[in-house]
Amino acid sequence: MSHAIEIAKKGIGKVSPNPIVGCVLVKDGEIIGEGWHNEFGGPHAEVNAVLNSRRNPIDSTAYVTLEPCCHDGKTPSCVQFLFENGITDVIIGTLDPNPIVSGNGVKSLRNLGVIVTIGILEKETKSLNDGYNRWIKTGNPYVIGKLAKSNNGFMGVDNITQTQLTGHYANLETHELRASVDAIMVGKQTAIIDNPHLTVRHIQGENPIRVIIDTNRTIPLNLNVFRDKKAETFILCSNKKFNRHRTSFGTFIPVDENEDGLLSPNSILRGLGNEGITSVLIEGGPQLLNSFLNLNLIDKFYEFTSIEELENGNLRSPELNLDDWISDEVQILGKDKLVIYLRRELCLQV
Repeated sequence: MSHAIEIAKKGIGKVSPNPIVGCVLVKDGEIIGEGWHNEFGGPHAEVNAVLNSRRNPIDSTAYVTLEPCCHDGKTPSCVQFLFENGITDVIIGTLDPNPIVSGNGVKSLRNLGVIVTIGILEKETKSLNDGYNRWIKTGNPYVIGKLAKSNNGFMGVDNITQTQLTGHYANLETHELRASVDAIMVGKQTAIIDNPHLTVRHIQGENPIRVIIDTNRTIPLNLNVFRDKKAETFILCSNKKFNRHRTSFGTFIPVDENEDGLLSPNSILRGLGNEGITSVLIEGGPQLLNSFLNLNLIDKFYEFTSIEELENGNLRSPELNLDDWISDEVQILGKDKLVIYLRRELCLQV
C-alpha cells in the first residue's frame, strides 16, 4: 500500500477534479503490475495496473488506495474489470466519499465473491485527496494558506513595494506546493506589485489555474498572468456589476460581495468549486489571507520565516491563533524555517 500511495502521486495535477489513485498487483509474494490514474477521463489506476502486469493477473491481490468505482462513467466500472481479470483479493486504503461509490464498490466486489479488506494505511491514503474529499462533501475546495515573513514578523515594507524575504530552498518548496493544487489565488494588489507568473518552475509539475481577486475589474491587462499563456486565468469580480465573460486572456467569474464591498470568501470558494477546483493555494497579501483566516476557511497553512529581520517593515504578517492550529511539520530550508499547520478540528476528525 505504501508503494501504491507513492505511485498515486504521479497523477497530481493531471486528473482533477477526479481523485489521484494508485494500484499495485501482487501475486505469489511479488509485485507483478502497478498503475495510477494519470489523465482525466483516462483509464483508472486499477485498469492500468492490470494492463501493465508482466504476469497473468488471475488469482492476484490488488492494493488500491481508494475504493474502486462500481459505475460506468467516463470509463467502465473498475469493480467489474478487476473481477473479469481474475483478481481474488482487493485491499483498499480508504472508501470513496462520492455517494455514488461510497461503500457500493466494496459491496459489489463482495457480491462477486472477491475478498475485500478496508482501511490499510487509511490516514495516509485519505490525505492523498484532501481536495477531492472536501469538494465531494461540500462543493468547495480545500484551502491552503501560504505566507513568507521576516524574523520580526513583516511580509514587506508596505503594500506597494515588492519584497523578497526567503531564499532558494523555500522557493523550491513553494513551487512544489503550487504543483500540488488545482488553483493559486492572489489579490489584485499582489498581482500588480509583484507581476508574478504564478506558475510551476524549478521543478517538474503542472501549472495550476491562476485566480485573481478583482472586485471592480480595474486590474491592468498587461500583467504576466494575462499575457504569458502558460496557464488558465480566472478573474473573480462582483456579481452586482458584472456578468460571466470569457476573453482570450482569462475568464471573469462574478461572485457575491460582502457589505464592505469586498468579495465574499465563502462565495469565492463556491465559485471556484463550481468550476471543478478542488484545492486552492492562497498566496496573497495579509488582507486576503486574513479575510479567509477570520472565517476559519483555511484548512492548512504554510508559514515561511526568514532568519533576516526587515528593518523598515510596515506590512505586518497575519498571526495564527495557535489554539486553533496544530504544528504538523517543521523544516529548515537553508536559512529559512517552514512550519506547516493543520486546523485543529481537522486533525481531530482523522
